[in-house]
Amino acid sequence: MSRSGAATGRRRPLRAEWPVTGALLLLLLVANGALGSLLQSTTWWWLMAFVSATVLIGLAGLRRVGLAESLAPVAGFGILLATVTLLFGGGTGLLWLIPSLETIDRFGRLVDSGLESIQQQGTPADPVAGILLLLCAGAGAIAVMVHLLAINLRVPALAGLPALVPVAVPGLIIDGGADPLALVLTAIAFLILLRVDVRVRRTREADNPPVGPNAPRVVGPVRRRGPGPLWGSMVVGSIGIVGALLLSVATPAVPGGGFAGTRGVGTLLFGSGVTPLINLGQDLRRPQSSAALHYRTTASPPPYLKLLTLDNFVGATWMARVEPDNPSDNVEAIALPQGLSSQVVTRETRTQIVIDGVATRWLPTPFAPKKVTGLVGDWYWDRSTSTIASANSITRGQQYTVTALELAPTPAQLRAAGTRYSASIRRNLDLPGNRPAIIDQTARDVTGGAISPYDAAVALQSYLRGGVFSYDTDAPVAEGYDGGGVDVVGKFLEVKRGYCVHFASAMAVMARSIGIPARIAIGYLPGSRSTSYIEGRDRFNVDAHDLHSWPELYFSGIGWLAFEPTPGRGTVPAYTRETDAQVPLGGEAGGLATAAPRNADPGGQNVSDGLRAATSPTGGSEATTTVSVALAAVLILLMFPGGARALRRQGRRRRVRTGPGAAGWAWDELTDTAVDHGVRVRDTETPRELVARLEQLTGLVYPPAGDPGAALRRLLVAAERQRFGRPGAASGGASAALAADLDQVTRAIHAGASWPARIRAIALPASLRRPSRVARNETLPADA
Repeated sequence: MSRSGAATGRRRPLRAEWPVTGALLLLLLVANGALGSLLQSTTWWWLMAFVSATVLIGLAGLRRVGLAESLAPVAGFGILLATVTLLFGGGTGLLWLIPSLETIDRFGRLVDSGLESIQQQGTPADPVAGILLLLCAGAGAIAVMVHLLAINLRVPALAGLPALVPVAVPGLIIDGGADPLALVLTAIAFLILLRVDVRVRRTREADNPPVGPNAPRVVGPVRRRGPGPLWGSMVVGSIGIVGALLLSVATPAVPGGGFAGTRGVGTLLFGSGVTPLINLGQDLRRPQSSAALHYRTTASPPPYLKLLTLDNFVGATWMARVEPDNPSDNVEAIALPQGLSSQVVTRETRTQIVIDGVATRWLPTPFAPKKVTGLVGDWYWDRSTSTIASANSITRGQQYTVTALELAPTPAQLRAAGTRYSASIRRNLDLPGNRPAIIDQTARDVTGGAISPYDAAVALQSYLRGGVFSYDTDAPVAEGYDGGGVDVVGKFLEVKRGYCVHFASAMAVMARSIGIPARIAIGYLPGSRSTSYIEGRDRFNVDAHDLHSWPELYFSGIGWLAFEPTPGRGTVPAYTRETDAQVPLGGEAGGLATAAPRNADPGGQNVSDGLRAATSPTGGSEATTTVSVALAAVLILLMFPGGARALRRQGRRRRVRTGPGAAGWAWDELTDTAVDHGVRVRDTETPRELVARLEQLTGLVYPPAGDPGAALRRLLVAAERQRFGRPGAASGGASAALAADLDQVTRAIHAGASWPARIRAIALPASLRRPSRVARNETLPADA
């Protein structure tokens, strides 16, 4: 048996992995595209594609330079971690790639915000940074798994299972099951993978037949009756297509897809439980509405019923800032609303609520609840929003009584409210820096000359309720600006058609832009009065079409107050109907920044400071960060070939110094160095013919130092002795001398090349396109 054959029996040609790697990448790119029905824009797909490609190509490159199969999964997750650190680490990682403690902390915050966004957003969701991190981490993990199955374990048929995860998810979230086109395209990509693997196996076995008397032989293809490999691939793929289609159709969507979960219990996925803004519009557009709840109350007029508060921007999207449950915040003893002073007139009301169809973890209550009785389960109130939620119970079937406060501030009190806010209130001034310019400009135009934040708030409400805007639930969907993010608000202010989500978000964003703390409340309108009259109180019925959103603005010494900017919906609060409200429209804005501070909220900050903080041009830094990350990603891609070549070079030099097979490894490194610097190495020429041509290179004719010509001849002699002489290992001294000769010759080749050739040799080494010594099945030393 020849040494070459022995080598072939021990090793598998690594170049055969590249076609399979390409087929795996195609499969993942197509499968990830199935998430398009759940997410807005296409940024998420490009990031997932980048992560998948980096992991698969990185693994293929490492395998090419000799990475052991057992280390491939570990290396794959290492590449994934470095890539995610580059994309989401915000520069906190060492060399942008190695995560530090600060990076881990940043990842923790992003994961928390991503999970929170998934809980709250409807479909299609805005892929905020936390969601993008989760998607990219998932895409990378799937890439590692398919590589393990298809290449390491050689079972590509099973590689389709991880790839089905992104394809199957939409079928479990939205009505109608998975997208048939996505399933078909994924199945086609899976068939391509199977076919490529069959061809690669056949080619490998034909080119490298196993040795030994009992080894199986591969002969040329023989026509035979019956199904072949291609037919088998088609059968497997067809079964997969049909099975996925049947599964997606037969599996119902996760219940709770409506805004308030009126169709079932919410989950932790998109479209679950209470999903702010987008799903609210979807429920409003449903032709038939389901009963949500009914109640009786002593309040007059009947109250809005609040579910949750959106007071935080994640990217450009409103989100609820969910605080951890505090067992001491029991709903039987709720503190007074934040910021409320004793000078404000209040009235206590009682509301008895029976839940009919709402199934969510947020409890519908009138604003400013003092006490809730009759609930089943553990429910806690939020100190900053006065909303009530549960981590282990839902509203379905609940019957409870809410004792609440009605606030009745006078316009004079509101106008006298100061503009110094505590830190917890100032965070309600935050706005994305890259918001459309029309938001700030419209706010300034509408409130110009207002003498107080209150007059500015009334001006914003009057502007949105005026005849310029119209209520329309279909226009935002038809024209592609549904939702309540700042980009949507900019479009809404141009089109001037939308529904409560757009009016509430527009008023809240414009209020923040001029220094008034604002947030969005989501819940139900008072509903319709029924003919039932028991115990001196009317019954009010509330259904899904009563879902509503409205802004809440903060005034020092009074607290949070609701406003109603949506025309034709709800009731304008009495405290905003002051006939002598001093709201001269037009002119320059300036009244808000100079309003005198008030001592009701000590330790706060003047509204002018809040205005500067809210309108600071942070978009430039965000854009700079995005460009920096993109440039860093391009730089990493450009560095990858050179890095792979450096790993191969170091591995060979280590083998040269350790002794066994030293001459063969040194000769391989010499020929690859020549190829990198533009020397054509022919497969048909002998080593002596190659040396004769290398001796004519400038670096060897005019060496920078030493005698590289003599070192080159010593390398030639050592390679010929190892290849054609008796088997044996070189001594340690001989190996050390070979390493020194190799370094001297390669330095001379590099020094004698032109500067473009040297740059190409470092950045884009041509030898990577050549199979390595093992992959070419050249004769190995007997002791290698």
